[in-house]
Amino acid sequence: MAQEVSSAQVEPAPGEGHDRRTVLVAIGALLLGLLLAALDQTIVATALPTIVSELGGMDHLSWVVTAYMLAATAATPLWGKLGDQYGRKKLFQTAIVIFLIGSALCGISQNMPQLITFRAVQGLGGGGLMVLSMAIVGDLVSPRERGKYQGLFGAVFGATSVLGPLLGGFFTEHLSWRWVFYINLPVGVVALLVIAAVLHTPVRQTRHTIDYLGTFLIASVATCLVLVASLGGTTWAWGSAQIVALAVLGAVLLVAFVAVERRAAEPVLPLKLFRIRTFSLVAVIGFVIGFAMFGAMTYLPTFLQVVHGISPTMSGVHMLPMVVGMLLTSTASGQIVSRTGRWKVFPIAGTAVTAVGLLLLHQLEEASSTWQMSLCFFVFGAGLGLVMQVLVLVVQNAVGYEDLGVATSSATFFRSIGASFGVAIFGMVFTNGLERKLTDALAGQQVPPGAGPAELAADPRAIAELPSGLRPSVLDAYSTAITDVFLYALPVVALAFLVAWFLKEDKLRVSVTAPDQSETLASNPVERSSYDEVARALSVLGSREGRRHIYEKITARAGYDLLPASSWLLLRMKRQGVVEPARLAETTPVPLRAITEATREVEGRGLARREGLDLLLTDSGVDAAVQLAQAREESLAELLGDWWGPERPTDLVQLVHDLNAELCGSDAERPHSPEPHRDHEYRRGHAV
Repeated sequence: MAQEVSSAQVEPAPGEGHDRRTVLVAIGALLLGLLLAALDQTIVATALPTIVSELGGMDHLSWVVTAYMLAATAATPLWGKLGDQYGRKKLFQTAIVIFLIGSALCGISQNMPQLITFRAVQGLGGGGLMVLSMAIVGDLVSPRERGKYQGLFGAVFGATSVLGPLLGGFFTEHLSWRWVFYINLPVGVVALLVIAAVLHTPVRQTRHTIDYLGTFLIASVATCLVLVASLGGTTWAWGSAQIVALAVLGAVLLVAFVAVERRAAEPVLPLKLFRIRTFSLVAVIGFVIGFAMFGAMTYLPTFLQVVHGISPTMSGVHMLPMVVGMLLTSTASGQIVSRTGRWKVFPIAGTAVTAVGLLLLHQLEEASSTWQMSLCFFVFGAGLGLVMQVLVLVVQNAVGYEDLGVATSSATFFRSIGASFGVAIFGMVFTNGLERKLTDALAGQQVPPGAGPAELAADPRAIAELPSGLRPSVLDAYSTAITDVFLYALPVVALAFLVAWFLKEDKLRVSVTAPDQSETLASNPVERSSYDEVARALSVLGSREGRRHIYEKITARAGYDLLPASSWLLLRMKRQGVVEPARLAETTPVPLRAITEATREVEGRGLARREGLDLLLTDSGVDAAVQLAQAREESLAELLGDWWGPERPTDLVQLVHDLNAELCGSDAERPHSPEPHRDHEYRRGHAV
């Protein structure tokens, strides 16, 4: 377990010591950093056909995407823990610099191996940007505000799913594919300068025993297996010494990884989680969803641009139905589950709809209309969205508080690794089929020099130079080579569908709320502590409950017969010391009439007294406010369910205490005001 290092100085709590404008500017810079990292997962897809045409190496196309994702995934736990230990501001600045260096090098790449190598460098920095940007929010804002701002960061991931393909196509068509990477430089420099100027976060050092060896081994295992998947049958034969050696090396490294993790103080992937059946099943389903999602997103733009002759920009527009379907069902499923507590239907339905989507994608051909393609893309995206939100919910519901953060991180890790495999395996199936189909299509035909199967596979632009009689058969070869990929993915998704039936639908904890999109969309790895996850959930739950009947509830719990607005006013005075009722009506959303009635009641009961225009608590008012605050804290603790047990950790106790102090009497939890014709109900303590 990590141990806190005590400081000689008492650091301000999150949200203290920062003026609002500075916080907003800093968060804007963090959002820019996150935008860059998230965008680079999706922006490249629509540029890939042009990149391959210029640099060659269609058989290595998948690695332009995979190198970034593998590097970002492997580096994630290191960035998170190093940020805890040495300060997140310095680490975030380092991550920006690494990302910008990688971006500049990608832009000047002269061949495919260079581009793949530099994409890995970019991924190392990108992993840090994704993890640290959201962690820094916890240093800047109070627990009550955390959910709201992390929701903004989640929205960035949703936006990049839409913007990535569009921007990638736009830059490729109107400037150059190299601007897909160059555009990061000015934006990144602005983020770097703003962070240096305005971001001042307290360094709350947390000592970690960092699992460097485990991180290296799991990254090496994933790399070996992805290399086998992408190079087998293309660069080297399946039975070749190189492929066999890579497979054996991957197996040996996996055994070493298991041995290391058993002894690690803070393992990067705790093996004990696999004893939880739900976690193991979710890991399999998440792997498959990542596999299908990124495999399709990488090769659909190639289908649109090569087979249908659509421009890079318009290929991004054509991809929008898939993203819209994913966003709609992802948001809806998370909200439905967190309100009803029923979730098992979504992984089953989602994998089934994804399978149907793959079948529809397999049916696409050169003659397919825009409406047909849009429908296929939408169905596929809707299937993915039905599963993604729910998987994070299910994992969080299955583990204890101490494993909450690492279980969430591990679930997203498997989705990211699945995405890497998906791109690699889709690439292997595509390139294996393409040359064979091109050879069959050109057999017995008079082919111009430099337009053989190998040349056409390496440079799709060469199709335009072919005689008109040859073009249809070549386009058909490209079309079937890509759409066959979706058929090969179908058994994998069918496996996830079967696995989903074995999930046990445990009752959903009250404290498990719909995760934000940063945890569910794209392949971004997540590295958050259990404390961070509960802070987000409690801030959402506390505010949602507060908007309904919290003041009725805490008044009854504290044993008082007061108006809800009176309880709010007492807690407000406890928090601020002195209030001026007339000013409260101007500066808070609570109506003057409700404040006037509350003022009259607390004065009449001897709970407050006047000093001029000001209202102060009496001794009995102080007692009442303390009782109400205690009742509020107990109601928050109840939301944690079995996590609030006899052995609850001190950081959880402190979180509930801090959040309660912020929420008591806050404007975010205003009592409902009475309607004129229902004063008698309001008098009985019912907020209308």
